[in-house]
Parts: sequence; C-alpha cells; structure tokens
Amino acid sequence: MLGMTQEKINMLKIQNLSVSYRGRQVLRDVSFDVKHGEVLALIGPNGAGKSTIIRAASGVVPSTGHVRTNGDDFHALDPIQRARYMAVVPQAISLPPAFTVWETVLMGRTPYLGFLGNASFFDEELARQSLSKVNALALSDRRVGELSGGEAQRVLLARALCQSTPILLLDEPTAHLDLQYQISLLELIRELAHTENLAVLIALHDLNLAARYADRVALLVGGHLTSIGFPREVLTAEAISHAYCLPVHVVEHPFMDSPLVLPQ
Repeated sequence: MLGMTQEKINMLKIQNLSVSYRGRQVLRDVSFDVKHGEVLALIGPNGAGKSTIIRAASGVVPSTGHVRTNGDDFHALDPIQRARYMAVVPQAISLPPAFTVWETVLMGRTPYLGFLGNASFFDEELARQSLSKVNALALSDRRVGELSGGEAQRVLLARALCQSTPILLLDEPTAHLDLQYQISLLELIRELAHTENLAVLIALHDLNLAARYADRVALLVGGHLTSIGFPREVLTAEAISHAYCLPVHVVEHPFMDSPLVLPQ
C-alpha cells in the first residue's frame, strides 16, 4: 500500500482543520493525531463538530487545513488511493434498497478490483469474514431495503471492514443499535485497532462508552478542541459540566477500569 512503513501508514494527522457553512464557521483550527493501533473518540454536545470532523477528514465537506495520511495530503490523492487508506462508516446513510447485503459489503472491495470489476475468491472471503465479525452473515441474502436501522448500521461497518484500510472513521456507529450490539461493536472496533494496527477515529455520543472503549478522548465544544488525552484526563467533572452545561459527578466505574460520568 504505497510502499511506506507500517507505522507511517497507520496514522491520521489532522492539522488546523476548519469548516465554514453558510458563512458560519463550525470547526476552528482543530489539530490532533490518531496513532496506529489506537481508538480516538470524539465527544462533545450536539453541534460541537464531531460529525463535521469525520466528514471533513474524509473529504465529504470542503475544509481548510490539512488531513495527512502516510505523510501525504489526503485530499491530494486520487480516489483509488484515498479509498485504500481510509474507510468511513457514516451516520444514518440510505443504502441502495435493491442491493443484497452481500452485494453491498462486497462493494468495499471496489478499490482493489480490476478493469472488469470481478470479485475474486479472496475478495469474497473478506466479505464473509467482515459480515461474520459484525454478526450479520445470516443477513447476506436479504435486500438492504428490508433491514432495520441497526442491521443497516452493522452492514455499513462490514462494508468498511471489507475495504481493508489502515484508517477507519466512524460517525456515531452505535446510534441505531440496542445495548447488546453497541457493546459487541465497540469491543470489535477496539480489538481490530489493537490487533491489526488500525488508526480509528470514532464520534460517540455516550461519554461512558467513550471512557470504556477509547484509548484517548478528544472533547469538542463549539467547533473548538478543548482537551485531548486519556479518558481520565479529559472526562473530569469540571470539563464535562462546562461543556454540556450540566452538573455531573465523575466516579470510578465499579467493575471497569474507567471513569463513570453521572448527572447530578
């Protein structure tokens, strides 16, 4: 994959990223790195800029500043190169209803297919493995239009995994999932980051899920990055109360080695 070292490939560097929408600046000079082998969670109140960072980093919305992967400016790469570096699980996307789940997940192999676009046995095996990882292999023959919101979200993740990229961006991937699948999905994402050296950037609404599953946390308020660090460093009562305009207690989780945020 473009012939660089594993350490450089599995890195996402955001530099002075800014986004304006209809004359209003919604993201202001945000800078941070996502290291290979880690999960970095974006947290913050509604409208803080979490989804905007995901969309700007992936090139969906125009931005200023730089998004670098493997030392290269991501937006200067051609579409095939970009698709081999970064896979995105967007929020609440409408999938083509007539396609089967199998066809949809296999689309993740598009950047690697030849001129005729025929999937190989290797491509199909990756699709099966990806569906199995998100517990959706039984859905393979279903039409996408027949899926529930939670099922569709799992299919989107399977498609991203099938893309086999060193960088994975996820925008509120647990939004339509019940508790069982929220936990299993986040455990899978953390395991993949750690065992396959992925750089994972994930926007999360639930602070306690971020505390439990992220290696580091970045707190956004009003389009600004106010703090970044280990969950214990960022998830303090003072910082969260100020960001969310809500008094909270932060205590030790009774069963996990992580902080627990509780509203007063």
